[in-house]
Amino acid sequence: MKTLYIATHNAHKTEEIRSVFGKFPALMRQYTLGNLSELNFHQEIPETAGTLEGNALQKAMFIHEKYKVDCFADDTGLEVPALGHRPGVYSARYANMPEEFEETGLVTPQSLSLPDPTFEQNMDRLLAHLQGKPRQARFRTVICLILNGQTYYFEGSAEGEILLEKQGIRGFGYDPVFRPTGFDKTFAELNLEEKNSISHRGKALAALTAFLEKTDNR
Repeated sequence: MKTLYIATHNAHKTEEIRSVFGKFPALMRQYTLGNLSELNFHQEIPETAGTLEGNALQKAMFIHEKYKVDCFADDTGLEVPALGHRPGVYSARYANMPEEFEETGLVTPQSLSLPDPTFEQNMDRLLAHLQGKPRQARFRTVICLILNGQTYYFEGSAEGEILLEKQGIRGFGYDPVFRPTGFDKTFAELNLEEKNSISHRGKALAALTAFLEKTDNR
């Protein structure tokens, strides 16, 4: 059995990923899933690329080169057309961005060097800047897998809208304000199985697991 490491410190993300993999008994006989804690790595991984694909590659490559292990990393962005498809790649740092970020996309070295804001701070800024504007939004996830020295990418997206206020206590990130198309609940109101079946990360993971099932790693 091989160990495949998830390049994240995020416990919620780790739980979501393990939940998806757990539905594939044959895959779980091939792989055991580890995370950064099990590698005794507690630092932040650099994320300096300007795209989701670039950040996912950067994170996966950092862990692969440091520990010589098979691993995968993801990067997720919330894209809001009314805000120029921002915050996008800067979704986790959104509250740190300069005042003119929504209009110009300006990102400063200082905004990137600050500690990451809380989920609440990011959501509060989003809700403030969407007042009186269309609320259509899309989550997009890109996974980069490094397996046997080769690099592969998998993507998933979820369309929806940003609500006027937060609803629900599950999940993380922008889940309490994002209602997926066709549902009357936010991601934060859905249980983990429901969310994984329709979410951006769930779709990207479905593509990843389908690939791994077809890959002979004996």
